Amino acid sequence: LISQSLCSIFFGFSGMNTSKSETVKEHPLKPSRRSMPCLAQSQTHPQSLSKHSSFLQPNRVQPQPRSQPLSAGTSTTTVDVVSERAKVVETLENNLLKLSNTEYSDPFLDIGKDKDTYTDDSEHGNYDARTDQSLLIQNKLARQKTEPRTKSSLKADAMASSGLFFKDGKKRIDYILVYKKSSPQVEKRSTFEKNLRAEGLMLEREPAVTNSDIMFVKIHCPWETLCKYAERMNIRMPFRKKCYYTDWRSKTMGSLQRNMRELKSWLPRNPMKLDKEALPDLEETDCYTAPFSRARIHHFTINNKDSFFSNSTRSRIVHHMLQRTKYEDGKSKMGINRLLNNGTYEAAFPPHEGSHKSRHPIKTHGAQNHRHLLYERWARWGMWYKYQPLDLIRRYFGEKIGLYFAWLGWYTGMLIPAALVGLFVFLYGLFTMDSSQVSKEICEANETIMCPMCERNCTLQKLNESCIYAKVTHLFDNGGTVFFAIFMAIWATVFLEFWKRRRAVLTYDWDLIDWEDEEEELRPQFEAKYSQVERVNPITGKPEPFQPFPDKLSRLMVSVSGIFFMISLVLTAVFAVVVYRLVAMEQFASFKWYFIKKYWQFATSGTGVCINFMIIMSLNVVYEKVAYLLTDLEHPRTESEWENSFALKMFLFQFVNLNSSIFYIAFFLGRFAGRPGKYNKLFNRWRLEECHPSGCLIDLCLQMGVIMVLKQMWNNFMELGYPLLQNWWARRKMKRSGQLMEHKISLPQWEKDWNLQPMNLHGLMDEYLEMVLQFGFTTIFVAAFPLAPLLALLNNIIEIRLDAYKFVTQWRRPMPARATDIGIWYGILEGIGVLAVITNAFVIAITSDYIPRFVYAYKYGPCTDQGYRQEKCLKGYVNSSLSVFDLSELGMGYSGYCRYRDYRAPPWSSTPYEFTLQFWHVLAARLAFIIVFEHLVFGIKSFIAYLIPDMPKDLCDRMRREKYLVQEMMYEAELEHLQRERKKNGKQYHHEWP
Repeated sequence: LISQSLCSIFFGFSGMNTSKSETVKEHPLKPSRRSMPCLAQSQTHPQSLSKHSSFLQPNRVQPQPRSQPLSAGTSTTTVDVVSERAKVVETLENNLLKLSNTEYSDPFLDIGKDKDTYTDDSEHGNYDARTDQSLLIQNKLARQKTEPRTKSSLKADAMASSGLFFKDGKKRIDYILVYKKSSPQVEKRSTFEKNLRAEGLMLEREPAVTNSDIMFVKIHCPWETLCKYAERMNIRMPFRKKCYYTDWRSKTMGSLQRNMRELKSWLPRNPMKLDKEALPDLEETDCYTAPFSRARIHHFTINNKDSFFSNSTRSRIVHHMLQRTKYEDGKSKMGINRLLNNGTYEAAFPPHEGSHKSRHPIKTHGAQNHRHLLYERWARWGMWYKYQPLDLIRRYFGEKIGLYFAWLGWYTGMLIPAALVGLFVFLYGLFTMDSSQVSKEICEANETIMCPMCERNCTLQKLNESCIYAKVTHLFDNGGTVFFAIFMAIWATVFLEFWKRRRAVLTYDWDLIDWEDEEEELRPQFEAKYSQVERVNPITGKPEPFQPFPDKLSRLMVSVSGIFFMISLVLTAVFAVVVYRLVAMEQFASFKWYFIKKYWQFATSGTGVCINFMIIMSLNVVYEKVAYLLTDLEHPRTESEWENSFALKMFLFQFVNLNSSIFYIAFFLGRFAGRPGKYNKLFNRWRLEECHPSGCLIDLCLQMGVIMVLKQMWNNFMELGYPLLQNWWARRKMKRSGQLMEHKISLPQWEKDWNLQPMNLHGLMDEYLEMVLQFGFTTIFVAAFPLAPLLALLNNIIEIRLDAYKFVTQWRRPMPARATDIGIWYGILEGIGVLAVITNAFVIAITSDYIPRFVYAYKYGPCTDQGYRQEKCLKGYVNSSLSVFDLSELGMGYSGYCRYRDYRAPPWSSTPYEFTLQFWHVLAARLAFIIVFEHLVFGIKSFIAYLIPDMPKDLCDRMRREKYLVQEMMYEAELEHLQRERKKNGKQYHHEWP
């Protein structure tokens, strides 16, 4: 109340002595810092949360020297007013200092009081450190009436700003280090932090609220240090707006194109696009960029020093410094990673930009920060049908994570045509199910007796009892199967080729064309192992540890042997599942429940799939540890080499683990079972499993469908459900211990981030691995399961929002890293595309009945030599595909004849049970189909890859044009600068290059 009355007296006094004309002439004085609380109460409330960010940014007012000379045009009355105001300001300063000592302590004035806070003397300078909030486009808001701000509002501002700034409320926090007070590595930590301050960083300590043993070190990078390291790191920064009118295509646009553009403007807006008003105006995307240089700093567009370097760029610069700062004497005694490994620090991460939620709706009050904007426009489930704001993702999380979500979005979008075609093939089978000649013959075979499919407990069954299986098989094995397999092989090529074009556009838009990876530092394990052997690095010219070739080869051989051992372990697990199926087959055939006894084959397959899935998930845990061990045994030189080696091993392990049982069912089930009277047995005890009378394709579909659905559900739970449970349990423990004092204390932002889960140790490897394995499911056996692309599409729609929600709300903010592509995963995707062509050719030729039906229609059916094929041409196909066996030869008391699936001579022929001529015709047709299909599809794939350039032509022209314009603009800017300097110094200058 006292401060409010003083403010009213102050402004009333100044208003009485100033006329309108004098007010216009008057130069406004910048008040001293101590008068800031008083002046803050006279401010109006912000119309937009993100434009003014009153709760994120305290009022930053620079002190004005009192001896500042007045201009010549200042009237005498103005001088009197200034002198009177200066007296009042001095009085107010003294009163406010007394109030601050008695009533409350201003958090902005308490710098240095905390014992755990240390800064250099230079750190107390007035440094303006705004956030990127000025880049957020806001909706037009209703003006609010001016209200005096009370002491509670000031405290709220201070509490909110304490999560993003130092205690002075000015220096923005760019990075957070966390350590335990009980840690014995005090000397290393103090040396490291001293060297950080020597490099130009500012540090401030802050104890944790919820744990007395935890201490946070807040790091701020001032402007001079940012400029110095931005120049060292060759960070490209904007220096001039792009001139879109230079695009010759817009000049030469024909009338037809203009009319089409006008027609599009009248059409309804694409509902998948985000509103432009909902996204920030990322100014640097509309500017030419060049490597930053302090010598040419006047060339760059620096409207505001605080927003010139984005938050992600500031964090990247600080991380670069943390990686190269020493903590002890020695060649390799440097870097935050080593300090994290030896326990000096518990964690190191850039802070989030505030809370992802707000009490006010974003439509009326705008976004309070970029994290809040990402949550509202990207991570919410209501945004599932919207395009992703890739530019904002890249700005907040960095180019590496932005490229992952760009690839995931592109893959999901490309799945739409594949899912539609697969659904069409499935619906075609559904509508032609009853009219299928094969299904009709099976369902009407009331008198056809099938041979028993097991040794002891199986009874004779009629063929029409498998009518349902025949109809379900027709859903996946119909005339559209071959077309869909060819379509998916071409789709995989088009997907990868167009992704290269999309990546080229993104690298151009994100200014990554000329970016190259920095020379990576060596891994500590590599340095410790090979510190005695050195050679000169051809890049840096400095001596570094070197791994001899014999040692590298021997370790690689051991690693390869370990990989083969793990693959053999997978095959052993598959063999165990096969044995289970053989044993369970006999048990289910004699089960007491009628339903299971009748559908014992379905029960055997279903339980076998579930057991196989549990084995797969349990072995994945073992594979990850073995992959870690083998990769560490190789001693890779850098972190990227370690990640690539580890990713390749994990892919090989999990790919074989997931697909080995599917390969068994597709290509081995029923192929070596033998024939009635001469069945092959495992260990001379268990008879090998046969295919169902309708074929083995139904087993393959069941295996793929169950594994794909269950694995996607498990992955989604582990990605989101497990971190949610961990964060909930951590909050529950804090509430139980009463550390938050009945929820009255609000945690600062850095402590909220500390309580979140850290990103995976191997970064995006798990995310890419999951999607690449799914890509294999949708392409390799897609001929047997046309609904796989549809299931993948539905999963990916959920996956994008799950990953977005996880990155925004459940994980600490990762270090914004840069990348130009998806790394080793592109080569793996190309390998899967090649393997998909081969496997689909074998599935169509061997697993499905497409080739036997084709041979029968053209060679043995009623339409022989007529040159066409219809459903009536398959009349009699089922009878032709079944061989005859004499039941009396079984010795089980049966008489008569039974049928089984094969092309063998009847028992009354001169060569009983030998392969017939039709068998060899079918086998030759299968081999011919495999060769023709593979060569045809590979030829089409290569032709399409040749036709589609890796980079759009207009993008190439635009890049060359802009490179030329950048050079011209740099010359012009330098010339203008030199001319201004000469004019300022009174020297002669000419309109030519000096």
